[in-house]
Amino acid sequence: MLRRELPPADCVGRVIRVAQGRIAPGPDGSPLQPEQRWGKQLQPLCYWNDTPVALALEAEPEEAWPDGRCWLSQLAESWFPLLSTALQVAAWLHDHRFCGRCGAPASPLDAEFAMRCQHCGHRNYPRISPCIITLVTHGESLLLARSPRFPPGRYSTLAGFIEPGESAEDAVRREIFEEVGLTVGRVRYYRSQPWPFPHSLMLGFFAEAASRRIRIDGVEIADAAWFSPRQLPQLPPLYSISRALIETHLAEVGGGQ
Repeated sequence: MLRRELPPADCVGRVIRVAQGRIAPGPDGSPLQPEQRWGKQLQPLCYWNDTPVALALEAEPEEAWPDGRCWLSQLAESWFPLLSTALQVAAWLHDHRFCGRCGAPASPLDAEFAMRCQHCGHRNYPRISPCIITLVTHGESLLLARSPRFPPGRYSTLAGFIEPGESAEDAVRREIFEEVGLTVGRVRYYRSQPWPFPHSLMLGFFAEAASRRIRIDGVEIADAAWFSPRQLPQLPPLYSISRALIETHLAEVGGGQ
């Protein structure tokens, strides 16, 4: 449904209005505004169901604009690529208005997602930060943890950014040991998911723990525990790769809430 090709800057198409991670609802209740002729202030984004779509980056959201997570929880999974693209490109445009090399103003190019410095010519492209996200298991049991930022009662899988010079598999082992003090054996890749909060690419893994003895770091992790597939806490939202990892494991062991 989404074609990753930049439409012409001067055309008629749909528009997504984004401000500070919030998206304006259109008249039909979707994140898209009606077809209109684009002005120079809009950023061509993609084609959605063969219709050109542009991004309108605005300074302040209105009170009624839902944030990205709210939209993703309400819409069908097929909308995820469009919303993820819009949110990540909006964050990039907002954060890279000036050159990181010399500090001069930068302006977007027409043919690609790129900001070009008006003084030294340096180009920057949308930032993508690779992260690992891992479900640690021991037999049929799942290790789930709480970040201090989570809503009350919610537990999820372990995650962290990949450091310079580090492989994704090494990051899995390092993050698990740092956060919960566990050594893991087999590490198995699952799949990836763009995560537009604000610009991550989540690489999903399963990892088998060598023991069940947990030692949480007390900083990034407020609590962690082993759970049976038949007695689970509040889980992450359905649109997240974290939930997909959990549901895949539950299907494999024949468990569930």
